[in-house]
Amino acid sequence: MQTTFNWFLKHLKQNVGFLLALLILFASRSSLADWYLVPTGSMQPTIVEGDRILVNKMAYNLEIPFTDIKLMELATPQRGDIVVFNSKAADNRLVKRVIGVPGDRVALLNNQLFINDEAIELETDATTGAMTEHLGHKSHKLQFIAVSQAMDNFAPVTVPAKHYLVMGDNRNNSADSRVIGFVPEEEIQGKAIKVLVSLDPEQYYLPRFARSFSPLI
Repeated sequence: MQTTFNWFLKHLKQNVGFLLALLILFASRSSLADWYLVPTGSMQPTIVEGDRILVNKMAYNLEIPFTDIKLMELATPQRGDIVVFNSKAADNRLVKRVIGVPGDRVALLNNQLFINDEAIELETDATTGAMTEHLGHKSHKLQFIAVSQAMDNFAPVTVPAKHYLVMGDNRNNSADSRVIGFVPEEEIQGKAIKVLVSLDPEQYYLPRFARSFSPLI
């Protein structure tokens, strides 16, 4: 028994630097930044299947590593932000765009957003037909695909305190707040800021170099 313990101590001392580096790495991923593989197309065309996105976990809160205990609030999600959150309602980690913040009155009429009774500008490119939504000072592309039961309308709702209304950029093919309801503030893990690398699942996971290191906001 003593021999085994001595062997353990010896190897622990020899590898303390490596173990410390691992601890720092996992602590950083826990509270500073993380990366997330996107498996679905609910955020197309902004984020596509196979993108591995960089998430700034300090965008809104400073937390104790390896816990969800908040030490300090640094900011709050804004309209147009892309957030990653652990949804209890969906029992999954999701990535969506913030549409409504606490107190906002939001409605959708034939895929036209209204926030606080004002229509959000939706621009159509005359050449390509691509749609761009202008959400405050942030603009982003949208995708509309034909589906049998499009969720393209909902009556005005008011976003409650400490909750957010989120939607996917692939508007007719996204299980977002129209399905799971408002997202509680405490479920939000961070802000997606960049595509680190993109692998094409339909082309033997070959890299999409044009998407690598491209900003999302």
